[in-house]
Amino acid sequence: MQGSTHHIHLSDEELLHAYRRSGDNVWLGHLLQRYTTLLLGVGLKYLKDKALAEDAVQQVFMKALTHLPQEEILNFKGWLYILMRNHCLQQLRDKTRIADDKALDYVADKETDREEEQMLEHTLTQMTEAIELLNEEQRQTIVLFYLKKLSYEQIIAQTGFTFMQVKSYIQNGKRNLKMIILKKTGNKRP
Repeated sequence: MQGSTHHIHLSDEELLHAYRRSGDNVWLGHLLQRYTTLLLGVGLKYLKDKALAEDAVQQVFMKALTHLPQEEILNFKGWLYILMRNHCLQQLRDKTRIADDKALDYVADKETDREEEQMLEHTLTQMTEAIELLNEEQRQTIVLFYLKKLSYEQIIAQTGFTFMQVKSYIQNGKRNLKMIILKKTGNKRP
């Protein structure tokens, strides 16, 4: 580095290239530091809490440092924004799931209505059969996202799919599931 402020004059692409060339996290640190305010704003927008937003920024920085994709990132700011947004959405999803689990503690333990239980079992059977009819990519992403509650980043890491592929497979898989179930039920609501 020519001087301690040399990085200020470098573009995102140049900093990313310097990081990839040298492997020195300092370059990536300078790049991430540029977007601290942006990420904090995204965190506040979704999480509505400054402390949670600040924690989220740190966690996203760690994700960026440890899980930077090998392929070239054409728009680092956009990639980082998506990473932060998805992290916040995952936090909210986890928080909702915990709240839902706690809510079950307050439900009176009544004997389940047999008809309702049979209907639920029938619906689950239909859903399981419908999932099996999806193509491999859609089935895999639907199961990982909805049943295993993985984030887009986790699905990308596990499958090797790109962000756009994961998004597309989930959207198309949902649409195809609905069509399969409607067809099986004779166009009645599933």
